[in-house]
Amino acid sequence: MENVVLIDYGSGNLRSAEKALQVAAQSLPTSPQIVTTSDPELISKADRLVLPGVGAFAACMTALRSRPGLIEALNHAVQDRGAPFLGICVGMQLMAARGLEFGQTPGLGWIGGEVRRLAPARPRLKVPHMGWNTLEGGLDDDLFAGLPPGTHMYFTHSYAFFAADRADVAAWTTHGETFPAAVRRGNLAGVQFHPEKSQGTGARLLANFLAWRP
Repeated sequence: MENVVLIDYGSGNLRSAEKALQVAAQSLPTSPQIVTTSDPELISKADRLVLPGVGAFAACMTALRSRPGLIEALNHAVQDRGAPFLGICVGMQLMAARGLEFGQTPGLGWIGGEVRRLAPARPRLKVPHMGWNTLEGGLDDDLFAGLPPGTHMYFTHSYAFFAADRADVAAWTTHGETFPAAVRRGNLAGVQFHPEKSQGTGARLLANFLAWRP
């Protein structure tokens, strides 16, 4: 049985994400085990990993760094062993080289680019960007299997991860400006939206991740 680790570092909509992953796991022929933990040993050996995140980039990076051995365990699992990884909302943003929220903060540096505040061209479009929005692009990545172009997901955020290489962007969305809704490089994936709040479409994406073989 596969071991899927949901990383608990004191940030994120942890219980909702845990429940959504458990439901997605039950939809698969072989249900993986969902483990919520901050234990570096379990993280380093995980078959696949999910990093949630809610709040400010700097605060989430500080929370990760404050837990001894956690970032090292993440790097070992994801970078050295190639375990499939999914970052959700700020968990996706933390993959960037840096964040520009409350000053400049180095990220994990797994995918080039920076996290900066949304700047809609039309003043009537408010920030934070909250609610359902459309995924744009071909959605031809395995993570979006069964989800057609125009699929809606639930967003709530003020900052977005602008990848340096457009090839790392798996889907886009628009809120006054177009920005990455999902990134993907090798065994790394991240989504700016909240699949755990996106009903059936979010559940399908989580099930796709649990079955994903990058």
